[in-house]
Formats: sequence, C-alpha cells, structure tokens
Amino acid sequence: MVVYEPREDSFLLEKFVRKYAFGRVLDMGTGSGILALSAMKSPNVREVIAVDINEEAVESLKDKLSVEKIRKVKVLQSDLFENVEGQFHLILFNPPYLPQDTIGGQIIEDAALYGGKKGWEIAERFFADASTFLFADGKILFLFSSLTNKKKIEEIISHTLFDFKEIGKEKLAFEELYVYEVSKSPLLRELEARGVSGINYLAKGKRGLVYTGDYDTIVKIKKFLPLSSNKVKVAIKVKRQDSMVSGNIVNEAKWLEKLNGIGIGPRFLFSGGNYFVYEFVEGEEIIDSIKKKESNAIKKVLIEVLRQCWVMDCLKVNKEEMHHPVKHILINKLNIPIMIDFERCRETDKPRNVTQFLEFIGRFKELLIMKGLKVDVEKLRELAKKYKESYTKGDFEELLSVFV
Repeated sequence: MVVYEPREDSFLLEKFVRKYAFGRVLDMGTGSGILALSAMKSPNVREVIAVDINEEAVESLKDKLSVEKIRKVKVLQSDLFENVEGQFHLILFNPPYLPQDTIGGQIIEDAALYGGKKGWEIAERFFADASTFLFADGKILFLFSSLTNKKKIEEIISHTLFDFKEIGKEKLAFEELYVYEVSKSPLLRELEARGVSGINYLAKGKRGLVYTGDYDTIVKIKKFLPLSSNKVKVAIKVKRQDSMVSGNIVNEAKWLEKLNGIGIGPRFLFSGGNYFVYEFVEGEEIIDSIKKKESNAIKKVLIEVLRQCWVMDCLKVNKEEMHHPVKHILINKLNIPIMIDFERCRETDKPRNVTQFLEFIGRFKELLIMKGLKVDVEKLRELAKKYKESYTKGDFEELLSVFV
C-alpha cells in the first residue's frame, strides 16, 4: 500500500492546524505525517497521536520520528478509531474522498484515495464514532472535495449532531476543496453530559428527528446493595428545525410521562427544551407482526391495544391516528403491544381511541380472517356505536367479547 504524499489538500488543511492545535491532538489518516508534525510545533500541544490504516505509512513515520528524536508524536496502526484511546481537543482528518473508480470493470484498490463506492462512506464511519473521542469543547478540522458530494457530507455531519462551518476552500482544475470546523452541538453536549453516548441517526418524521443511543443509568439491584451501572438503549426525539409546528416535542414528552403512570408507552427518561429521551422499543410494526403470528397471539394483541385505548378514553385523552396506527404500535418479543408517537395527544370530552382502533381492525378484516380470526365487522360497528354513547366499562367489555 503506497504512502499518501502531501498534495494540495494536505497543504490546505495544514494552514489551519497551527491556529487550532492545543492539548491532545489526533491526526486521523496521517499518511506522510505532515499534519501531525505541524501540530507538534504548536507550544499549546502536549501530545499528538498519529494513526493510519496503512502499516507502511505508520512504520515510515515512526522511522522519521526516531531519526529526528521527536517524542511528542506517537504513531499507531488503526482502522479509524479502532485502536485509539482517550479524548482529544483537536482531531484532524483529511480522508480519502474520491468515489470508487474502476479500470476495465475492475475496482481500483487504493485506501489512500477512495473513500468508498460514493466517496463519503469513510467519512460516515468516522463521524459515527468521533464524538466519543472528542472533548466537549473540542474541534474537528475536516477536509473533503466537491467530488465527494457536499450535500451528503453536510447531512452526515448534521445527523451525528455536530455543528459545522466552512473555514477554508481552494478551487482546483476539476474539483473544489473545503475545510470545515466541526464541533459538538449544544444538544449533543447536553445529551452526553446526561449520560447518553453512541448517538446515531435513525429516522425523520413530519415534525421530528429520531436518534438512538446508549444511556447509562444507575439502578439499585436490591435494597442496601451497592449501586451498579446499567446501559439502556434509548431513542431521542428532536424537533426538526424546519418544522413550523411549535410545542409538539414538549406536548409529546408531557403525555408520554403521564401515560407511563398507567402503563402505556415506552419508558420516559428525561427531556430538554427541544427533545426528550425514552427507552427504545425493540419490536415489529403491528401489521408485520400479525402476518407472522397465530390467531391466539393476534387476539391477545388486539385485546391489549383496545384495553390501552379504553384506559386513555377514561382519562379523556385522544392519542389521534389510532384509525391508522401501522407505525405507532410495536409488538415486542413477548407479544406485548407498545404504543409510540404521542405528539398529537390532547384532552377531549369525546375521546375516540377505542372507536378509531376498531376502524383499523375493520379495514384489515381479510388479513385477520386469513390468519384464522373471525371478525364480525357489522357487530363491531354496532357495539362501537353503543360504546361511543356511554364509554362505560360494561359496553367496553361487550366489545371485547367479540374477540373471545
């Protein structure tokens, strides 16, 4: 594997190293070591760790440091953060950023040049783990090319809850180079300070973004026994910046915490101004689950969902969207349905949770019949109308008798 020699990109990034370098510095993908050696010269730097996946580059730089008797720089072989330890005040990364190329149908293998099939895959791997190795007030100097897809790079950085700004660029014959200063967003710093780590983007909704992470919570195993650490997978729901709806995150956090008190929804953990954190639900969407289960298991799920709907009706709260809750009800491995997404919850004198879910059941009667579960839609409609007029326990139990 050939050692990457300094070129325009290396020299461009080097211009900013002296200004930003302090404390512990990590030169990721060091190559010839030009950035590590530049950082070393700053009086504010106490240690530089230079890493590269290329063993030849590692040995070459070690020899250079040995000859020049430089001990401030340590070199190690590592695939990105694989063998890196500790946190850093500054991380430098001039990654291979070209999209994968071929000659005669054969892929050209050169880890120093190609950043993956699209050119941004290595950058995506880097940012997925970078926060763990960066101090709260640390910086990343990141260089990439217009050939890498600028929009995608910015999306990757944003999806890992980093902030960024362009601090340098240089136009070449066939591309433009960019240098970004990347730092932890206030939200990322707050989440990490509260014990959430390993944060990764999961999905985008109409009003919010959802991330996953690991939450270190302290729990007592038994009374009088020492405290022990317990890591829980969590979901983090964050307000979308482009959403014109205000208060939806606060509303959902309020209702999830309240409904937890009656055994509904995933476990609420904590919230902030524009986000909240709850225990991640491992499960299948209700229709996918029904397709795989026998009639008795399906019957238990439908009855339990209706029970939760009735409890909410009794509280005079409407969850909304229960007439089409395909993505809002997850069935866990114990065949227990767990409702998610409470952003449209509201108080009302005429809640419709039970009747809306009965509409949903009616629309999927063919699937239920195919799974061996008889559904008398006309009787359901008749009993639903009766229930809607009274909301009594007796009328609700009469509804459930259809499934027994």
